[in-house]
Amino acid sequence: MNVIELLADLQAQHDETTARAGELRDQIQHLTAALAETEARLADLTTTRKVIAELTPAGDQPAPPETNTAYQAIVNTFNQHPDQEFRARELHELLGMPTDEASVNITRSRLGRLTRQGFLIQPGRGRYQKRNNRPLIVAPVTT
Repeated sequence: MNVIELLADLQAQHDETTARAGELRDQIQHLTAALAETEARLADLTTTRKVIAELTPAGDQPAPPETNTAYQAIVNTFNQHPDQEFRARELHELLGMPTDEASVNITRSRLGRLTRQGFLIQPGRGRYQKRNNRPLIVAPVTT
C-alpha cells in the first residue's frame, strides 16, 4: 500500500466517523427532548397524585362521585370567550369556584388534559386559550 492509498483510506474513515458523530448528535438531541417531555409529564403526574391524595376522604369512607358540573363550566367559559386567555385561578374567580390551592390544581390538571387533547393552547406559561372557534364538546370524565 502506498502513501496515497493510505491517505485516501484515512480520509474515508474520517468522513464515515464524522457522519456517524453527526447522527449520534442528532440522536442525543432527540433523546434529550424526549427526556424533557417525559420529566414534565412525570412532574404533572406527581402533582396530580398529591392533589388527589389531599382530596381523598380520611378513613374508610368512599369518595363521593365527581360531578362534571365544574368541568363543564370551565369548558363553557372557553366557548363563551374563545379569544380570551385564562389562568386557572382566574377561571375559579370568574365562575365563583373555591380558590384554594388544591381546587385550582385540579383545574390546572383539567386544563392540561384539554391542552394535550388539542382543545386548548398555551399562549404563555400558565395561560390557556381556546385553540379555534369551534365549540368545545367534552365527554364526561369518569373516575
